Order: sequence, then C-alpha cells, then structure tokens
Amino acid sequence: MEALKSFFPSSRCSLIFFGLLLLFASAMASSQAKTHQHEFVIQATPVKRLCKTHNTITVNGQYPGPTLEVNNGDTLIVKVTNKARYNATIHWHGVRQMRTGWADGPEFVTQCPIQPGRSYTYRFTIQGQEGTLWWHAHSSWLRATVYGALIVRPKEGDSYPFTKPKRETPILLGEWWDANPIDVVRQATRTGAAPNVSDAYTINGQPGDLYNCSNKDTVIVPIASGETNLLRVINSALNQALFFTVANHKLTVVGADASYTKPFTTTVLMLGPGQTTDVLINGDQPPARYYVAARAYASAPGAPFDNTTTTAILEYKSAPCAGKNCASSKPVMPTLPAFNDTATVTAFSNSFRSLRKVEVPTEIDENLFFTIGLGLKQCPKHLNKTRRCQGPNGTRFTASMNNVSFVLPSKISILQAYEQGIPGVFTTDFPANPPLKFDYTGNVSRSLWQPAPGTKGYKLKFGSRVQVVLQDTNIFSPENHPIHLHGYDFYIIADGFGNFNPKTDTAKFNLVDPPLRNTVAVPVNGWAVIRFVADNPGAWLLHCHLDVHIGWGLAMLFLVDNGVGQLQSIEPPPADLPLC
Repeated sequence: MEALKSFFPSSRCSLIFFGLLLLFASAMASSQAKTHQHEFVIQATPVKRLCKTHNTITVNGQYPGPTLEVNNGDTLIVKVTNKARYNATIHWHGVRQMRTGWADGPEFVTQCPIQPGRSYTYRFTIQGQEGTLWWHAHSSWLRATVYGALIVRPKEGDSYPFTKPKRETPILLGEWWDANPIDVVRQATRTGAAPNVSDAYTINGQPGDLYNCSNKDTVIVPIASGETNLLRVINSALNQALFFTVANHKLTVVGADASYTKPFTTTVLMLGPGQTTDVLINGDQPPARYYVAARAYASAPGAPFDNTTTTAILEYKSAPCAGKNCASSKPVMPTLPAFNDTATVTAFSNSFRSLRKVEVPTEIDENLFFTIGLGLKQCPKHLNKTRRCQGPNGTRFTASMNNVSFVLPSKISILQAYEQGIPGVFTTDFPANPPLKFDYTGNVSRSLWQPAPGTKGYKLKFGSRVQVVLQDTNIFSPENHPIHLHGYDFYIIADGFGNFNPKTDTAKFNLVDPPLRNTVAVPVNGWAVIRFVADNPGAWLLHCHLDVHIGWGLAMLFLVDNGVGQLQSIEPPPADLPLC
C-alpha cells in the first residue's frame, strides 16, 4: 500500500487506477466470448429409412440437423428461413434466455410461427451453462425430424471438472415414422384417438441393424483401447422415454441438462424426451464391436408403444475387422431393462446430485401444487361420434394441469400480448392448487376425467422463490411425465410414489446438493418437487415433453414480471419478430 501511495499521491488517483484495472479485467473476460452466426434452412429433403423414401422436413438437408458448438459466455445468432410448407419455429432447449424470451421459440407463446417463405433471426447469449443442450422445432410435430445438438463447452482457459476425454460423440436418440409425422398428428386430432406409435427408434438418425434396410448405415462410434471418451446422450424422441446402454461397458455420469453432477457409475441410463446426460466411457474391454442400444421405457399400463430396439456400434479401432466389411463379426448385444422396469428408473434418477453444495431457495414465496395427467372429453354433439370421437367409449383424449387443458392462441403470441397489455389472449387465473382435492393416484371418479379448456397463466413477481409439487394422477392412466420448464433451470429436491404428503415427504427434501435440471421425469403414479427463483422476466411454458400430451393440453404458463431497471427487464422485441 505504501508503494501505491508513493506512486499515486492521492487516494482518488488510486481509485481511478483500480477502476481501470477492473475495466481491463472485464474487457479481457468479454473479449474471450465469441459470436457464432449460422443459417438454418427448414426444407423438405428426401430421406430413406426402413426401405422407403419420404420427403422429410430437415434443417439444411440434414437429419438430424447440424450440431452447434459454443463456449460458456458465447452468443448465437441463427437466421432461420422456412422453405417448408408448414409453419415452423426453433426452440433452444435448456438455454436460459436471460431477458431474451423472444428467442425461446414455442409457437404462439413467445412468437408467432415463421410462415413458409419467411425468416426470423434468433439472438441470445449462453451464460453460466456448460454441457449438452439441444435445439428442436416447437411447432406441431416438426420436432420428429427437426432437431440437433447444442454443445456448450467451458470458457476458454477453463476445463471440465472430470478427466478430459480423448473424443466426444453426440448421441441423439430419436423416433421415426414410416409416414409424414404431421399427417400422423393431424389424423389423431381429427379422430380424437391416440396417434399411431413410431415405427423405429434412431441413433443419430439411423435405426440400426435390427430393422429392415438399415444395417449398412448403422452409426459407428469409434473408441481406442485405453481411451476415455465422452458420450453426450440426448433423448430427442417425440413421445417416448428411453433406456440406453452399451454392451459390456460401464458409463460414468458427469452431467445432465448442461449442469455438472457428482460422478456415478451405471450400466443403463433412462432419459425422458428433452433430457440430456453426459457420460464417460472407458475403452477397457477386449478390442471388438459392441452394440450401443436404446429401447422404450413404457410406464403407462396397457398403452401401445413402439417395442423395437435401435442400435449403433461402439467399435474399437484395433478390433479384428474395424473399418472393413464386418458382417461376419456380429457385435456383442447388451441386456436392456424390461420396458416397464420402474425400479431401475428410480435407482438411476435418485443417483443424481449436483457437483457441489448449491444455494437452494429455503424460504418460499410461492408454494404451488400442480396435478398432471390425461383425461377424456365427452364427444361434442356437433361432431360425428364414429369418425371424430375414437377415444375410449366414444370420447376424445385430452390432458391437463390442475384440471385446465391448455389451449394455444392463434392470432398473436402470449408474450406479445403480455408485454403490450393486449386483453383477451390469456388470463392470469391458473390455480395455485387443484380446484378439487382427491386421491390423485387412487381410483379417480369419472366426474374428474374431463378438464376445462383455457389459456391460463400464473403470475410471478421478479425474484420470487418458487416451489412446485408436480403430482401425477391416475386419470385414465398414470405415466412417467417429462415436465420441461422454459427459461429456467430448477432444483429437483425430492420425488416419490403415491400422493405427495406435505407433513412427511418434506423429510426427503435434499436442500444441500440436489440436481439442477430443465426437465424432470415425474414418476409414474408419483410426484416430484422442484424449486427455482423467478429471475427471468417473460412468458415461460411449463409442459410435458411428450408431444402427444402437449397437443392434448398438458401445459401451463408462468408470467414473470419485470424487476427494477433494464437488467431485470425483458429486452424489447426484435424488429423481425414474425407476424401471425
């Protein structure tokens, strides 16, 4: 300090000096961040799978679409041009979108869709997130083929909190219909019945050896003996939770939904649609070829599902026939759990912990309880019952949260109406609790099976500390629901089976190191509790990531007010925001 005093004769000068030092350090940090510009063209592309060619909606002619790679702190500018015949949007799944809700993507929620022949540029910065995210269409069922990986690496100069992998491989799990997925959902919407299930699952767009006309394009995942590699596994399937495994290899989980976790070792993963899991795999087995495989976790009793298995091949570089025609060398096949193995799912889900002690909100301002589940709608008198009400006993399928079946607007987006004070688009009376308490996982009275339609949101003050109990119901059928919250990550502090009991189940709360996720798999006939701080103003969708369920209305909105000043307020809408 004496040296500084001799260098600067006044304390005012020293303050100026330190201020300049801070500005220089800040400038150095921001100079490391980059801006990445991309162009996405949504278009129909001939894609052949299962012996048949379809005009499939893709991005830049690729299925799956391009992988985007950034560092924590970088900015993405993606111009999306729609050359398909359907309306389209792109959602950047898991990106916090701090103050940039206009770039979030769900149609009629944060923007009107990009109409055929039009374009829209998404601009946002990824801050404080590292790991695996992804992007996908958020309009009708375009997500079936319009999706890709979004990889967020540490800032320049920072490292992973685990052994640096020799190589990294994105593994995108998907579903394939031997039909136009838009036709599949439109038929279901007309009839009121459940849509046809998929015809295949895929790994990086390919079904694999166990399907017709598929073995020559089976995906190869390379590995060398002694290597430690990183697999970035993404469940981009439209409607199906999936088990994932690699024959004879252990997987060490190190991250999920772009948040690091305490490492734990497993032989099988379960991912609900929307979830991502980062795993390390060691090349510690005899050099050979091993199947990478995924198949359904189907938790709804009696519901039809695609009971096939997709495969890729983990191939050691020193395997006897690596890189050659290996038809004579059949890869080692793993054992996958039974399709209804909820015990394995529970053990896996309960293994997740944040890497370090975290700051979980302990004082709660908004204590919410949401029932989630299916329903049946009586056939309206004006509809032809034979053709338009083909659900059970002449009904139409529906779904709801707190007995409200969410309905999207069609003339303007909810965020526009919210920011501009336009009435008649939505209401703010979404119930904080179920309108009627009942035995949620027991034998539910038929009088509770038909929810009321509505476009309802729940208002949150900026900075409010929120707890939500998500309770599955036994209405028509219980199911493991992957519930995704836009614009936020949240801590999963507990889950369990049966009806949530606030007197006894609070003893299970992990307030030390709960996992931070953007999508929670609510157990079948069970519950999960999440907490977050409402620090991101805007209109944010909370919904089931089974697309069949969001179409039926299993969704609601959080409407988060602006805070104080510019840094706590949503940015103005961009000039090229699409019109309805």
